[in-house]
Amino acid sequence: MSDNFSLRCYCYLDRMQPQFASFVGTVTQGDLPTEGMAALYVEMAPGNEVFRVVDIAVKATEARPGAQIVEREFGMFEVHSPNQAAVLAAGDVVLKRLGLSVEDRIRPQVVSTQVITRVDPYQAQLLNRFRRGSMLVAGETMLVLECAPAAYINIACNEAEKTASIKLIHVSSVGRFGRMWLSGSEAEILTAKNAAIQALEGINGREGA
Repeated sequence: MSDNFSLRCYCYLDRMQPQFASFVGTVTQGDLPTEGMAALYVEMAPGNEVFRVVDIAVKATEARPGAQIVEREFGMFEVHSPNQAAVLAAGDVVLKRLGLSVEDRIRPQVVSTQVITRVDPYQAQLLNRFRRGSMLVAGETMLVLECAPAAYINIACNEAEKTASIKLIHVSSVGRFGRMWLSGSEAEILTAKNAAIQALEGINGREGA
């Protein structure tokens, strides 16, 4: 692994699900993705390198940038395309520029999960104040899942939607931890939880903070 860069997250989504793609469209400041596109999320340190590698990736491939964010500790970017090969090629370009391989990424960890049945009306109203996805309705079951590094929450959410009939309430994928809020019936939420955890546990990489 390069002494200069740390690859915290390298997260490939083969096919963005309808709700997930729609949610991303509400928060992104770059090119808007649509359902069915492939996407790649990369989180790294130092964060400022994001600007250079995004520029290199979009010049070399037809992938388009949806986000490039530098926050206090890390940088994160996302690129997407209807062409899966273009997204994978963009990832290869980035790894080459950083002098790293996929195996240098940090293996995701599930930090916490909460399944809350029969959500109270007041709790639903509080959560609806900040959500950018569907409304949380009182009486539904809610899943809150937290993982690290943060950007891995995107594949957890996308895979949960592939597997279960749920509503996407909100996703937060920047910072120390990533979090998602989903709602639905208790049975569907438990299915979504298992799918999300399975997706995260299926990603290999190094141990990291």
